Formats: sequence, structure tokens, C-alpha cells
Amino acid sequence: MTPTPDDCLTRNEWICGAYLSSRREILWDATLQHLQLTFVSVALGLLVAVPLAVAACGRRWAAGPVLGLTTILYTIPSLAMFSILLPVYGLSASLVIAGLVLYSLTLLVRNILAGLRAVPAETRQAARGMGYGPARQLLAVELPLALPAAMAGLRIATVSAVSLVTIGAIVGFGGLGNLIYSGMNTYFRAQVLTASVLCVLIAVAADIALLGVQRALTPWTRPSRRAAA
Repeated sequence: MTPTPDDCLTRNEWICGAYLSSRREILWDATLQHLQLTFVSVALGLLVAVPLAVAACGRRWAAGPVLGLTTILYTIPSLAMFSILLPVYGLSASLVIAGLVLYSLTLLVRNILAGLRAVPAETRQAARGMGYGPARQLLAVELPLALPAAMAGLRIATVSAVSLVTIGAIVGFGGLGNLIYSGMNTYFRAQVLTASVLCVLIAVAADIALLGVQRALTPWTRPSRRAAA
């Protein structure tokens, strides 16, 4: 009888400590790239989404085109999106980031717009009565009150981006997705499972972190101790 190999890598097991110890640097580099692509794409998406939502809220005729365009962008399959952007960005990390920015706009614009629309008219009138100009009213009154809805959209967009980054493996910039795809091609079980679990952990950690930020920035949404009692 042929002896059973003692090395879990040789046996190609799903859970393998030897893989973690021997591929530590590869896993770290892939995780770092995954985090960078996610953070940059969501940050840029937020920078684009806020002016769009403000414009759609201030000019009602713009709401339909803005929401319609961002919805159409979200329905484009990821492979088709990257193909459309390929002539502009080439095979680069910018290609992945641009695609993720476009995908995030639907989630961000809708939630920010919903938050702005939920600001009571009386609050706006009171701000104007106190001498607030349009810019100061937006920054000091409307956007803070829209934070709960905006943060909800940001959390969803971030978790979605963590998932979509893996698709970037088709152009070589997919973070942990690179390991997942190469592991699937070679049926390297430990690599596929480890990279997949790390993706899940990143998504959960990002959501919890943003929830903490949301609670810190919106203390008025938390039930008071007196009300809870």
C-alpha cells in the first residue's frame, strides 16, 4: 500500500495550516491590494455620489436622469463593464477602480438622496431664518441629518465592493480574487478556501467598522437610556 502523505498541502486539503505559514507573504500582499482597491473605489464613488444626490435633491428634474443612469450602470455585467472601460484604462488597477466606482453610484446616490429628502421642510426653513446660506445649510444641517441613510448606503456599497473586487482577477488586479481564481484553475483547495474566508472577514469587519462610525456620528438615532428603561 502507498503510504498516505503527512503534509496537508500534498493531500490538497481544504483546511491546511502549512498553506498559511508558507504563503503568508502572498496572502498579505493579496489582502492589502484587496483593501486598497475597495477603499479607493468607495471613496471616489462617495465623492461623485454626494454632488449627484445634492443636484438631484435641489433640482427635481435632475432626479430622474441621475437615478436612471446610475441604475443602468449597476445592471451592466461586470465582464461587460470592464470590456467597455478597457480602451480607456487598459489592463490596470484603474480599470477595476473605475468599474467599482460606477457600480457604487446606484447604492450611494439613492441612499444619500433619500436622506436629503427626509430632512423636514421646517428644519430647512428654520436654518434659512437663522441666516444660513445654501452652502452652510447643506453642510451644517441637511447632510448631517441625512447621515443615517447615507451611512447605510455606504455600508452596502463597501460590502458590495469587497465582493466585486474579486472580479478584477480577470485583468490581474483582483486582490484575493487572484488567489481564488488561480486556486480554482489548479484545484488548490486550501488557497481557494483561505482567500474566500479572508474576503468574508474583510466584508464583515468593514461593515462593523462603518456601523461603529455611523453610531458615533449619529448619536441622536440611538435610543436614550431613559427611553430604553
